[in-house]
Amino acid sequence: MTGTQTTHKEALRTPVMVKGDSPAAVAHARDVARACVEDLDPAAAPQTAETLALVVSELTTNAVRHGGGHYTLELGVTAEEVTVAVSDLDPAPPRERTPDLSGGTGGFGWPMVRRLTSEVAIIPGPGRGKTIRVRLPR
Repeated sequence: MTGTQTTHKEALRTPVMVKGDSPAAVAHARDVARACVEDLDPAAAPQTAETLALVVSELTTNAVRHGGGHYTLELGVTAEEVTVAVSDLDPAPPRERTPDLSGGTGGFGWPMVRRLTSEVAIIPGPGRGKTIRVRLPR
């Protein structure tokens, strides 16, 4: 055998799936996301759990507010990254808008998600909806 090393992106944990349809469900999704990266071996970077919770919170909140009220969250962990996929009922992609600095209508979440993640994909489906898949380094 030569000195060639192969990198594997095998899942370290079984993917976690959560469904929700309310602000209380968003809080639960955040808690599940934090728990998903706790006690990993090797450990995730110290900021990963909080960044992951923030990204999950923004994506699931947007799904409840703008994506038809229901979402499915799927979390996956490999040696290199954490993958978040949030599916909702609305086929329209998120849109950039001017943030409301008076605190009334938001506008901060989507740009924040894009800044905090290493990759963002908007995928049609399931059904007539969409899935937003993002990746964060571990």
